[in-house]
Amino acid sequence: MDLKQLTDIDAVSGNENALRRAIVEAARALCDDVTIDRSGNVIATKPGTDDRLPHVVLSAHMDEVGFMIVGYTDDGLLRIRPIGGIDPRVAVSKWVRVGKDALPGVIGAMAIHLQTPEDRQRVLGFDKLYIDIGAKDQKEAERLCPLGTYAAFDTPYTPFGDGFVAAKALDDRVGCLSLLRILENDYAAKVTCAFVTQEEVGLRGAKGAAFTLQPDIAIVLEGTAANDVGDVPARARVCEAGNGVCVSFMDGASIADRGLFQTMLSLAASEGIPHQVKRAVTGGNDAGAYQRTGVGARTVVLSVPCRYIHSGASVAKLSDIDAQYALAHAFLNNL
Repeated sequence: MDLKQLTDIDAVSGNENALRRAIVEAARALCDDVTIDRSGNVIATKPGTDDRLPHVVLSAHMDEVGFMIVGYTDDGLLRIRPIGGIDPRVAVSKWVRVGKDALPGVIGAMAIHLQTPEDRQRVLGFDKLYIDIGAKDQKEAERLCPLGTYAAFDTPYTPFGDGFVAAKALDDRVGCLSLLRILENDYAAKVTCAFVTQEEVGLRGAKGAAFTLQPDIAIVLEGTAANDVGDVPARARVCEAGNGVCVSFMDGASIADRGLFQTMLSLAASEGIPHQVKRAVTGGNDAGAYQRTGVGARTVVLSVPCRYIHSGASVAKLSDIDAQYALAHAFLNNL
């Protein structure tokens, strides 16, 4: 699978079925041991050739941010709630795909002509937004989109500029792509690639995977916020698209194992892999689940900088995605 195929599939947290099927098919072409656990995680393991080496889990999450239908208006508009962290300011007027039939819809709000001066001074919350699918009334909306129906951003995968790509769900289809590339290889250590569920709503899938796998080392492959556009001063830039894979020393959910952190930086330098250090303690990811489950695991996070993350259209540089894979691959080869 390529990145376009991965991002074209909708997999809002808790509704990863379509992506899971595609990943299972791709993984089974590369690995003999592929299973699905009770949390819906896809677990692909290659046994390795040297039992003295640590068991390494590389993990990426399948799910993406999106919406769920929670009610209706009399005239057939869909009331929504976000799944995962979405800023309502980036949602208005975006196209979405709704339900199993991928019905086209537009996220709407009261027209600016009808807003009061006070309305214009505040951000409209999701209780003031809706999805318009063109239903004639509430009854038709209920029939087409029952309560609990999912909606995902509808954004075409578009390469542009100097090696950039815009798409939905780059967080974390970039990590899923790197895992599939890892499975193409054989390593001396036992290596497990975990494609996990529901990261965006509390690291839920990774908690189950961590209990089952109990790895010695967990390397989380992620997409992270790149605060590198506009008038942001250099000291405030979390990381920068185009500067390589981002190695985190700490975030809101975990602190990197110091030895692994230094090893990744040393390896990247010696192997000529473009890299950078994430310069702010922001967000959280599945490393927090692996680090704190059972007897724990040594963890480190390797991320691809993504502009406009958790929106309808994120942007990443393809060379940064290659660098993420290259550093994970180099680590496994140098154990």
